[in-house]
Amino acid sequence: MNKDLTIGKPETVLWKFCLPLFGSIVFQQLYNIADSLVAGKFIGENALAAVGNSYEITLIFIAFAFGCNIGCSVVVSVLFGAGEHSRLKTAVSTACIFSGVICAALMLIGLTGCGPLLHLIKTPEEVFADSELYLRIYILGLPFVFFYNIANGIFSALGDSRTPFCFLAVSSTSNIAVDILFVKAFHMGVAGVAWATFLCQGASCILAMLTVWTRLRKIRCAEKPALFDQTLLKKIMLVAVPSILQQSFISVGNILIQSVINSFGTSVMAGYSAAVKLNNLVITSFTTIGNGISNYSAQNLGAGKYKRIRDGFSAGIKMVWCFCVPFCILYFFFGKYLLLLFMEEDSGAALLTGRQFLWILSPFYFVVSVKLVADGILRGLSAMRQFMAATFADLTLRVVLAFILSGLTGSAVGIWCAWPVGWCLATVPSVVFCLRECRRYLRG
Repeated sequence: MNKDLTIGKPETVLWKFCLPLFGSIVFQQLYNIADSLVAGKFIGENALAAVGNSYEITLIFIAFAFGCNIGCSVVVSVLFGAGEHSRLKTAVSTACIFSGVICAALMLIGLTGCGPLLHLIKTPEEVFADSELYLRIYILGLPFVFFYNIANGIFSALGDSRTPFCFLAVSSTSNIAVDILFVKAFHMGVAGVAWATFLCQGASCILAMLTVWTRLRKIRCAEKPALFDQTLLKKIMLVAVPSILQQSFISVGNILIQSVINSFGTSVMAGYSAAVKLNNLVITSFTTIGNGISNYSAQNLGAGKYKRIRDGFSAGIKMVWCFCVPFCILYFFFGKYLLLLFMEEDSGAALLTGRQFLWILSPFYFVVSVKLVADGILRGLSAMRQFMAATFADLTLRVVLAFILSGLTGSAVGIWCAWPVGWCLATVPSVVFCLRECRRYLRG
C-alpha cells in the first residue's frame, strides 16, 4: 500500500514507516547470520571462518546493489511527492536497466577474480577452498540481490515498508530451514549454505519484482511513460554513485582490516566472523532506518515541505536511540550467549575474540546511529558531496588506526578500538552538514 510521507506528525509517520523497515533488515541479516550459524555449529570452526572471510568480499557487491537501491528510491520518492507518476514509472525502468548492466559487469569481474581477491586478503590455506566455493555461488546469485534491492527501494519510495518486511520474514526463515537441510541431511558442507541462500534470495526477488510491476500498473498516468530517460538516469546516478562509492570504500576498508585480522590466525577469524555479523545487524538496521528517513526527506522535498525535514532529524534520533538501548545491553552483558549460537563452548580463543569486539563497540552505537540519521537526510536532499566527505573521514580513520593500533598492541584488540574512534570523529561533520542543509532550504 502506497503511503504519503508528507502529511501527519513527523515522529508518528517515521515510526510507522521505519519500524517495518527495521524488521525487514533484521530478517535480511538473518541470511548471513544463518549461514555463519549453520557453518559454525554443524560443519566446524574452519567453515565459520571461511564464510566470514568471504562475507567481507560479498559486501562490495552488496554496496553496488545498495547504491542502485537508494538512487532509485530517492528519485522515485521525489517524483511521488510531486505527483509526477509518468516520470516515476520511467525512473523505475531506467533504474532497472542501469542496475542490470552493473550487475552483469560485477558478475564477470567476480567470477574471474575471486581467487586473487582471497589471496589478496591473506586467506589461510585451510579455509581457502571453502571461501572460494562460497564466494562463487554467491556471485551467481547477484541478479537476485540487485533486483530485490531495486524492488525494496521502490516500495520504500512509495511509502510502503510492510510488503518487503513480509517477503523477508518468509524468505529468511526459509533460508535457515534450507541451510540445515542441505548441511545436515544432504551433507553439502559450505556449498549447501551458499546454495540455500541462493535459492531463497531468488524466490524473494522474483516475488518482489512481480509485486512491484503489479503495483506500478495500478498508478494511472496522463501519458505513456518512456522506457528509459537519460535525464532521470543522471539524477539516479547523482545519488547512486556516491552511495556505491561510500559502501564500496567501506567494504574495501573492511577487506584491508580483514587482512590484518587473518594474520592473527583462524580462531581470531572465527570469533570476528561471528561478532561482526551481530555488529552488522545493528549498523545495517540503523542504515536502513536512515534510508527510510531519506525517503521521508525526499518526498517532503518534492512537496516543498522543508520544515518537516528538519523535524524528521530530531524524530529520527529519538527513534534510533530507542533501538540502541536494548542492543547495547544485549551485546555488552549477554554477548557470550549470542556468540555461542555460532560456535561451541570449547572455542575459547574465538569466543574471547568475539566478546572483546562486542564490549568495545556496543557502547558507541548511540554515536554512530546519529551519524546514520544525518546521512539519511543528506541523501534524501541529494547533498552527496557532504555525505561523502563525512563517510571518508570515518573509513580512513578506521583503516589507518586498525593497522597502527594492532601493531602497537600486538593483538586484535587494537583493531576493534579503531571502530569507535572513527565513528565519533565522523559523526561531527555529518550532523553539521545535515543541519546546514536543513537551514538552507528553510531560508529558501
